[in-house]
Amino acid sequence: MSETTGGPVAEDVRRRILAMLAQGTLAPGARLGTERDMAEMFSVSRSTLRSALLPLSRAGVLERRTGRGGGTFIRTDVVERQTAESTGLPQLLAESGHASSTQVVGAERRPATPIEARALEMADDAEVFAIRRIRLADGTPLSVDLACFPVNLVPDLPAHPLDGSLYELLRASYGLVAVETTETIEVGTASGREAAWLEIGIRRPLLVITRVSRDEAGIPFEYSFDLFRADRVRLTSTSTVAREVKGVNSRATPRRSHRSG
Repeated sequence: MSETTGGPVAEDVRRRILAMLAQGTLAPGARLGTERDMAEMFSVSRSTLRSALLPLSRAGVLERRTGRGGGTFIRTDVVERQTAESTGLPQLLAESGHASSTQVVGAERRPATPIEARALEMADDAEVFAIRRIRLADGTPLSVDLACFPVNLVPDLPAHPLDGSLYELLRASYGLVAVETTETIEVGTASGREAAWLEIGIRRPLLVITRVSRDEAGIPFEYSFDLFRADRVRLTSTSTVAREVKGVNSRATPRRSHRSG
């Protein structure tokens, strides 16, 4: 009999496990316990529990280990990324205990595509520097990104080392600082070329993040298209709520997204 993802009860168990991850009740490397223990904890049958865990295993959130000391564990190589992240990826990985590295796949000067020109508010015949890089965590590809910058703002960009933080390079060499960043997050699948870069199977799920960064004057200087392996990245979102002060109504304030580089 083939495994299934179950119905509403299994979905509820999955949501409860993900909530425990988000709240820190479960941490990377934590052991969930035996099927019997977990079934009792969630008050479900063992078959329902297996159906609940299957999608989480396929998504790379959980891993099942056999043999002595085996069981179901929270994967330790999954990188948690805030959708409102202000930390560059290398620093984020280092703070999470992962070793980071970058491979520059290509750097070229070319006319902007219509999408890039529109995002960067450029003339249709304007040129950009397009930098494509593979980002690795613990030696395994995590993402591949394509970052585009207007040539007039960064005239000699390819002359600089491109395997570090681009945001730091832009700040130090051109005085460009991301004050406002807008990100769009979608789900996609890997093409043959993308699968080869990321060392995954063709049509495997990807998190697709497009980003436009603006400086203090509101001028866009970066358009990026990032592809993250869905089995190695977990997105979280945090909002802050201002307390009522001297009669001023409190309001929810989502953090803006500043990231990568």
